[in-house]
Amino acid sequence: MFRENRDNFDPEQSFKGDLGYIGEDLIDTPIKKPRNKELTSDQKKSNKAFSSKRVFVEHRIRSVKIFRVVQDKFRLNPKKYEQVILTICGLVRLRIRALILPVEMYPMPSG
Repeated sequence: MFRENRDNFDPEQSFKGDLGYIGEDLIDTPIKKPRNKELTSDQKKSNKAFSSKRVFVEHRIRSVKIFRVVQDKFRLNPKKYEQVILTICGLVRLRIRALILPVEMYPMPSG
């Protein structure tokens, strides 16, 4: 989907991707291990820092997939798909916000 819509993004904007996007000009990827060789300790540290930033996105993708609208056949009216997926993304965003906000600023309701 990114490759189809890449012209809609600012040419200066960069993205983070997995090893499937190696060679793409707008996407930063981790360093791939060379064949029959090992990565240096600096390369391993770089990959670890890279994946620590990507893990949040991967967890959000999992949160959306829990609703199974993405991977199962959508059996409702196809015109409703966008509304359903946006609602699910809204629920996930609501949950993220609830997890990220500091407790001091927004105390949890008792009861």
